[in-house]
Amino acid sequence: MWEPTSRVLPLHRVIMLGGEGVGKSALTLQFLYNEYDEYEPTKADIYRKTLQLDGEQVQIDILDTAGQKVNFVIRDSYYPRADGFLCVFSIADEGSFQATQAARDLVLRLGKDESVPFLLVGNKSDLQKERQVPLSECQARAHKWGVTYVETSAKFQQNVHLVFYDLMRQIASRKASISKAKKGGKKRGCHACAIL
Repeated sequence: MWEPTSRVLPLHRVIMLGGEGVGKSALTLQFLYNEYDEYEPTKADIYRKTLQLDGEQVQIDILDTAGQKVNFVIRDSYYPRADGFLCVFSIADEGSFQATQAARDLVLRLGKDESVPFLLVGNKSDLQKERQVPLSECQARAHKWGVTYVETSAKFQQNVHLVFYDLMRQIASRKASISKAKKGGKKRGCHACAIL
């Protein structure tokens, strides 16, 4: 008897950008496993999880980069295939906020256009008393880039799922638009052939 082949799930590839110690790994682990660990230096890691996105089963691949010291192999092989980016800084570290500009520039330099799904994430929102980056400055940068800005706390699970799901929705929407445009282009091409 013929067995139906298993359906291939949509795959959304996400890269975590940002300086060392801003909480990229903490956000990733909190999202995937509901775990929080204090900062430990990270080497680049890739995680995959199957989950429900608006009633559809999808997979997410998360590349958790090791701060700004991303090696060329990772950069050149993963960045071009990425579907979206979470650019993370700590609201209690002005330097990490300034580093987000270089991260954004690198994404664009490696062939992504400005409409690529991209969220600016101010992590460690639980450290309001130590805040170094004014909210207005964060919002202004996001507005300038045309992206969403969200503040998170990996420690207290604040907005952690929100940023990952928001990014995946942007990715899914972009993929659907590209697919629709390709199908529309083929139809117009065939219609033109029929007229000739």
